Amino acid sequence: MSGAMLFIKEDLKISEVQVEVLAGILNFCALAGSLTAGRVSDWIGRRYTIVLASIIFLVGSLLMGFAPDYSILISGRCIAGIGVGYALMIAPVYSAEISSPSHRGVLTSLPEICISLGILLGYLANWAFAKLPLIYGWRVMLGICAVPSLFLVFGVFFMPESPRWLVLQGRLADARGVMRKVSDSEDEAEERLQGIKAAAGIDAGCNDDVVHAMRSLKGGKGVWKEIFLHPTPTVKRILFVAIGMHFLQHVTGIEAIVLYSPRIFKASGIDSKEKLLVVTVGVGFTKVLFILVATCLLDRIGRRPLLLVSISGMVASLCFVGVGLSAVSHSQEKTSWAVGLCVTGVFSFISFFSIGLGPVTWVYTSEIYPLRLRAQAASLGVAVNRLTNASMATSFISLYQAVTIAGAFFLFAGNALLAVFFFYFLCPETRGRPLEEVEKVFAHGWFQWKKERNSEGK
Repeated sequence: MSGAMLFIKEDLKISEVQVEVLAGILNFCALAGSLTAGRVSDWIGRRYTIVLASIIFLVGSLLMGFAPDYSILISGRCIAGIGVGYALMIAPVYSAEISSPSHRGVLTSLPEICISLGILLGYLANWAFAKLPLIYGWRVMLGICAVPSLFLVFGVFFMPESPRWLVLQGRLADARGVMRKVSDSEDEAEERLQGIKAAAGIDAGCNDDVVHAMRSLKGGKGVWKEIFLHPTPTVKRILFVAIGMHFLQHVTGIEAIVLYSPRIFKASGIDSKEKLLVVTVGVGFTKVLFILVATCLLDRIGRRPLLLVSISGMVASLCFVGVGLSAVSHSQEKTSWAVGLCVTGVFSFISFFSIGLGPVTWVYTSEIYPLRLRAQAASLGVAVNRLTNASMATSFISLYQAVTIAGAFFLFAGNALLAVFFFYFLCPETRGRPLEEVEKVFAHGWFQWKKERNSEGK
């Protein structure tokens, strides 16, 4: 959409406000999708929720690709947004539930890798299809998104169902079969299965037939009451951290950089459309490269170090962009050093975001919830993520018109500085723990996790 908007505005003759709405409406609709996805996935399973997300997104992509006017374009983007909400909720949850503790960081970061790859492919599509006639170019940019949706609809049938969801349904035999496929040995599979049963509140001595007859757990009934009306202190702390991470991921400026990077580079002094699209493709390549680096480090050095390095680097990068844009706006002539500072700041911001805050947010928030609450609590976090994302996307133009574009980036830098303290004091390390034990690091109150970690080290 970032590149397509340049051509949509010209073709459909829409206003700046309509451009903002077009940019942000997808994520407002993703909010609705994510809030319902948790309940749906507890009802029909993780696999079929992925199928449903793909079908919804397929319909939305086709509507955008064949849109004759602005109203149909907005309708397609809304439908696609619902599919995005489903996908963003279910992909990390499924990845976390299917993976072993030693590889959970890598596998749970795969959705973020694919998001970054998708952004890069979007930038490449902008560059490739920009040469088409105006009436076709942006429509192909958006309509081509239907192709990966089709692949996913059929590909998901070759994936196993989440063994943790199967346990919640009382289908222990099926869960045992999946665990054998994703474990290195029979003993490991059985040990992991017993841990999942314990987390689900199923007695280890119950045979499969007795458990299968238990229907009280089916469908995720009562989860919202447990989250909002009767949460335990541990659940309260987990929700605060998860929602805080999703909120901070976007108020630190990533949406402004990804969606409006052509405008940012134009404000810095790069005025050729061809150059704007080429530099934007470079942003996409940088994002993919550094998120691959993060994937290699998540299970080696842990979540906390990556988070803290990432957010600290983002603070400095945002200040670089702010200083560069401020210098450009106050200079009568084109200043090469200011342009270079802006470009360097944008690329370093993307690098630091992609090596930590981008992937770790999804990994961390998908692994800290208790099993029974995981899908619906994760959907709440994704809803906050999408609401914040949409708010940033639809307000960025208005924000920089009110406080200048340089002022907007100084504001993002201030938000990132607050995030440094949030992550340092409130986010314990989760690397290497079985999924059923991760919630225990939040069980003893704020700051107590440091004492527990130190005692474990001794």
